[in-house]
Amino acid sequence: MRDISQPPNQIRRVIVALIGAQVAIGVALMGIDLIGSWGGKDPLTAPLPSGPSTRPYTPDRRPGTAPGVPAPQGPMPERLELGGEGADLTLTGQIAAGDAARITEELRRRAETGQTIRMVSLDSTGGSVSDALEIGEVLRDSGIATSVKDGAICLSACPYLFAGGRTRQVAPNGKLGVHQHSFGTSAILPAFMAVESVQRGQAAVMAYLIRMGIDPAVMEPAMRTAPDRIYLLSKAELQQYGFLAPP
Repeated sequence: MRDISQPPNQIRRVIVALIGAQVAIGVALMGIDLIGSWGGKDPLTAPLPSGPSTRPYTPDRRPGTAPGVPAPQGPMPERLELGGEGADLTLTGQIAAGDAARITEELRRRAETGQTIRMVSLDSTGGSVSDALEIGEVLRDSGIATSVKDGAICLSACPYLFAGGRTRQVAPNGKLGVHQHSFGTSAILPAFMAVESVQRGQAAVMAYLIRMGIDPAVMEPAMRTAPDRIYLLSKAELQQYGFLAPP
């Protein structure tokens, strides 16, 4: 990847402004949760003021996909699990640190044994942004397509992995969602260092999305959605931001 450690001043100013907005949103969401608990409402099922496309999010649980039912359903593996057969590979679970090296090695091994992978189907709550970007780069270099099938999800960092597909498909009942990322920043860092770390991380993601043909404007709904929420992209938004790339 090219060096983007020093993002343009315009991008830097936009990111700093969005970080300030994130802090305000976080405070507001804390207040909303407190009000919901005082009123005796389950925050997982109570209507959310941020709109019908936003749902509660935890990386180790699978959110409900039925319309209007945001309650989590079922656990997610702690790291990506490989499945599928033939030319179709499935990746299921959270994206853990080290998954990029493991998945890359598996793709290399299969290629050496004549098992050409043409499609990777995703069902993931996300996780490590850097690993998602690295896997996405490998998929694009290998000419492999990506998909999110009916009933499957691709959330948080997973859409970055998905973006690496040479062609990309989301089934009518598949879900792709985005939100804020921490990029591994430490709570003990001085504020200016934390901001700089976030700037570098966001700049890396935006440069990656541009290379993959995705409109970096998708970072706007992502950065205004708190880490404990997920913004589900509509079919129109998937097309608007370039996530859908048919053969």
